Formats: sequence, C-alpha cells, structure tokens
Amino acid sequence: MIKIAIFASGSGSNAENIIRYFANDDTVCVDCVLSNRLDAFVHERAKKLGVPSVYFPKRFFDDGSVTAFLQARGIGFVVLAGYMLKVCDGLIEAFPNKIVNIHPALLPKFGGKGMHGSHVHEAVVAAGEKESGITIHYINNEYDAGQIIFQAHCAVAPTDTPDDVAAKVHELEYRWFPSVIDCLLKQKPMVHEND
Repeated sequence: MIKIAIFASGSGSNAENIIRYFANDDTVCVDCVLSNRLDAFVHERAKKLGVPSVYFPKRFFDDGSVTAFLQARGIGFVVLAGYMLKVCDGLIEAFPNKIVNIHPALLPKFGGKGMHGSHVHEAVVAAGEKESGITIHYINNEYDAGQIIFQAHCAVAPTDTPDDVAAKVHELEYRWFPSVIDCLLKQKPMVHEND
C-alpha cells in the first residue's frame, strides 16, 4: 500500500477530491492531511472523510519534525494541494521525486513567489492571455521550477474575469490531478489532455 500525505493551506477541495478518488483503492490511500494553518477548512473536509489531519506550525516544517512524522507513518508520496509555503530542503531530500504540486497556470508563465490563487488568474487576465490551465510538476528548491509532469489547457475569452478563469482552472484541477497522481504511483502510461 502506497500512503499519500496531502499538504494544504486552505479550503481543501482538491484534497477532498483526491481522498475520494483513492477511497476504494487497494494499493493507494491518503493516510493524512497536513496544514500550516489551524483554521484551514481542509481539516473539516478530512475529518468528514475519516482521514487524520494535523496542524504543524511553519517552524516544524523547517526543523525536520514534519519529515520525521511522515517517515514514521510510512508515507511514500507527498501531494501539495493548495499549500502556500515553500517546501523545505530537508523534506525534498527525504522524498526525492516523490513530491508533486499543482499550479493554476501554464508554467513557466505566471509562476514563482507570490503567484498563487487569485493572483495568478488576475495576472493571466491582465496580460491578455488567450489560454490558461494547470501544471502538475515535481517540487524542487525553487518556486514552481520543478520538472513538469502534465499540463491541461483552457481558453480565456476577452470578456473573462479572473473569477471566470479560476472556475475553468478548478474544473481542470478536479478532472486531472487525481488521475495524474494515480499514473505516477502505479507507473501507468500518463494520461493525456485529449483522453
């Protein structure tokens, strides 16, 4: 059994989607949810689905406590789903090529420090982009600079607001993130956007 830990900082809709996706899987399970925010709604979502959720202040991510916690639980894979802190080097070293993130734009555009959530969609609209989408990528020690695993696209109309773009991007996140994780963990052929 491959155990996944999900890191989230906010509402946790992607975390919930991933938990539900693997709920009846015999080979993969979401073992726990970790958040750097005590008030994050992801804790409520995890509780309703019977998955332990843990609050860790930022200092515990930096001092090795989180890495030790994950190793003690036998975690084999880490998923960042709306996690807003930079991942510390120690965690990256402990889980090489086993930490993935989803970014709400088509990297390398609109990535980097501060480019998350509504900031990304506002920047996409302000730049007059004709498309946006999602990027699922491995984590390294730079913001949004790890190897790209998968991208999916959506059109951006001239009349679209940042909220319109966000809605389109969320649809792509819910559709693709769990299945891409599934392919990675089971070493199946990678899904394609046109599938």
